[in-house]
Amino acid sequence: MKTITKLAAAALLSAATLAVTATSASAYIACNREGVCWHVHDRYAYRAEYGVVIHPDNWRWRARDHYVFRDHEGRGYWRNGIWITF
Repeated sequence: MKTITKLAAAALLSAATLAVTATSASAYIACNREGVCWHVHDRYAYRAEYGVVIHPDNWRWRARDHYVFRDHEGRGYWRNGIWITF
């Protein structure tokens, strides 16, 4: 009985260690100067003329700011309401 308890405790400890050390996918929030934001999975090097600012995933705008989220798949950015792919 002691062996089974020890094995169960070891399995539980292993599972807990794996859960703690597992990393979530990194993500960022990109926003353009028009106030449109979307999630990106990589920190792309947007050209300055695109007017895109990258924030950490936990970034939140202030109550008086006016932003909207428009997520889109793939690499690109929003400009004048149109998704521009690059």
